[in-house]
Amino acid sequence: MQDYEFTLEFELQDPHADPADYVEQLYESGCDDALIGIGRKGRISFDFIREATSMAEARESAIADIHQVLPFAILIELSKKILTY
Repeated sequence: MQDYEFTLEFELQDPHADPADYVEQLYESGCDDALIGIGRKGRISFDFIREATSMAEARESAIADIHQVLPFAILIELSKKILTY
């Protein structure tokens, strides 16, 4: 297994929602390997370093963890780092 670094940004269902309200739940749902960005209402971003067998597996498991807490959040940006650890 390798560590993969990538960033996901989501739009929340409620454009006025405060993303800080979800941080603890996201941590408990499996996003404890991400820095969570909450600087803009209605949006939330994640900078992950996730261990997996492939980038696709890392990304898909992260999205599944996020959707446990935010089932209607829409992925609006995905970027990956070139380096693996």
